[in-house]
Amino acid sequence: MRERHNRSGRFQKPQIPVKQEEPEEKIKVITIPEKLTIRDLADAMHMQPSEIIKKLFLAGKVMTVNSEITYEEAEDIAADYEILCEKEEKVDEIQELLKEDEEDPKNLVPRPPVVVVMGHVDHGKTSLLDYIRKTNVTSKEAGGITQAIGAYTAKVKDRTITFLDTPGHEAFTAMRLRGAQATDIAVLVVAADDGVMPQTIEAINHARAAGVEIIVAVNKCDKPNADPDRVRQQLTKYELIPSDWGGQTEFVNVSAKTGEGIDDLLDTILLQADVMELTANPNRLARGIVLEAKLDKGKGPVANVLVQKGTLHVGDFISAGAASGKVRALINDKGQNIKSAGPSFPAMVLGLNAVPAAGETIVAHETNDEAKQFAETYKAQHKEELVEENRMSMNVEDLFDQMREGKMKELELIVKADVQGSV
Repeated sequence: MRERHNRSGRFQKPQIPVKQEEPEEKIKVITIPEKLTIRDLADAMHMQPSEIIKKLFLAGKVMTVNSEITYEEAEDIAADYEILCEKEEKVDEIQELLKEDEEDPKNLVPRPPVVVVMGHVDHGKTSLLDYIRKTNVTSKEAGGITQAIGAYTAKVKDRTITFLDTPGHEAFTAMRLRGAQATDIAVLVVAADDGVMPQTIEAINHARAAGVEIIVAVNKCDKPNADPDRVRQQLTKYELIPSDWGGQTEFVNVSAKTGEGIDDLLDTILLQADVMELTANPNRLARGIVLEAKLDKGKGPVANVLVQKGTLHVGDFISAGAASGKVRALINDKGQNIKSAGPSFPAMVLGLNAVPAAGETIVAHETNDEAKQFAETYKAQHKEELVEENRMSMNVEDLFDQMREGKMKELELIVKADVQGSV
């Protein structure tokens, strides 16, 4: 740079142009979670928390920097500053761990259909299963309500059908839905003398929500006042139109007492399974669903599972929710010890270090460390979810206030059940 001379002949420093600061770009869109504090929101909006607190105070809301607000509340606050909000997508670590590549079609082989039998209480659902299995299960039921989900296999013309027995009572709605999630076909049992009842409609809704095919078994056709056509007419209201009436739903008249129509029902199930082309890869690490679990005094944690993919072997390292371990023993639905259970087969699993929740995915792993890591990840995420739920739950003061005002009545109960899923 050349030096300049002023008129007096002295050296003059060159003038360096001052760079003007560009105005800070205003935040227009922010990404925030379902719940956050005022401090979190202020940080996201690039402003002081005191500014937001002052604005809220003037609007009649007293808050601190640590006050928690919902996404909707944050959205309203941000809108006052012409800032748009986007909801943060929460990554489900468990679902990420459960992700896997699609199966190679050449590794797939036919598997037995898994059938859930649903229906209104006392419409003969369990008696129907009892006839099919040729075992006396009905006498074990207390008050006509099945207390636990049982899984059974039946041999039909050298083929196998797996049946899940789910409660038909309204009190066990969640449990019935849990059973429907594991199945391919739902057999809806409706009594020919009684017709469609509230639990019948619930069962239809659960089956549809689970995406399973429905076959209607019109039971008690041996009774003098049986009217199967009335049942067919009633069910058309729920878009279950018999195939012989031009619809898509198979109806079979049966009697769990005499055995009438049972063979036709089983044939219909197998035909439906053929249409669905049910397949699985038996030569891979197993995956399945926990149908029921309990703590047995002699055996320890026991899980009744349905294998859906692969084959579960004695000695496999497994995890199911927060539980993990090594398969110590496998027992089939006949009470026999077996070495392995393939796709669509139920088994009692011994060897877990804790009782998993019904509905959890049971996964076989290459190593014990992998199984433990999966269980630990589940625990960590589940703990976060519980904390989140507790924040949303009513506090004790609110509860007592409602009780004092008569909005909530107090009833002390002790609930006892044989297995976890019955509660």
